[in-house]
Amino acid sequence: MSTTVETVSTAARTAPAAVIVAIDGPSGTGKSSTSKAVAAQLGLSYLDTGAQYRAITWWMLNNGIDVSDPAEIATAASKPVIVSGTDPAAPTITVDGEDASGPIRTQEVTSQVSAVSAVPEVRALITDLQRTIAQEAERGIVVEGRDIGTTVLPDADIKIFLTASPEARAARRSGELKGSDLAATKEALVKRDAADSGRKTSPLAKAGDAVEVDTTELTLAQVIECVVTLVGEKQAAR
Repeated sequence: MSTTVETVSTAARTAPAAVIVAIDGPSGTGKSSTSKAVAAQLGLSYLDTGAQYRAITWWMLNNGIDVSDPAEIATAASKPVIVSGTDPAAPTITVDGEDASGPIRTQEVTSQVSAVSAVPEVRALITDLQRTIAQEAERGIVVEGRDIGTTVLPDADIKIFLTASPEARAARRSGELKGSDLAATKEALVKRDAADSGRKTSPLAKAGDAVEVDTTELTLAQVIECVVTLVGEKQAAR
């Protein structure tokens, strides 16, 4: 798997105020919108790690890999070349040179990504890719996912764990997926939570030193302001 990174210098992080921000949490808590906005506002790079797992899942579905067979997934895991662009204003992801930003958001991929991402060989490869991208972000970076603060970047400068009620999360996700059924969306979210939290390798979990932010009753602007403030305090203390 390639560790090529678009828009990120190959130099190590050198800016005095550069920080690595880990934002974790389940689907529908506002991770992506918050992370992109915080990165843009603070002049940091941005990485959606979930898109990378979706990308490898999409590749496997397209290449006839039996995604119900962990051994077959493990054997194929190193074959696709995944490249993540880290500009928060226009994040990109390609697989073998093909733009995958749209195809990875299909329901087919969504329904299979937990199974693929639970395979240890997949997580090891993607985790290495994520660490490389974070370390090469000389201005600092906001990395969002489910195991960033616990596994991928346990030494991140600041860790945020976003939460929200299942009802609020389902409503937000239904709004993103036009025409979707609210009850079915909630059921799918709860099912994925169980799969992600229960997997043996790098489960979805709050890091012990993470700041938990419940977004249920907050507007997106309020969540962004909260995270920007926390990052600013960390930068000022360095």
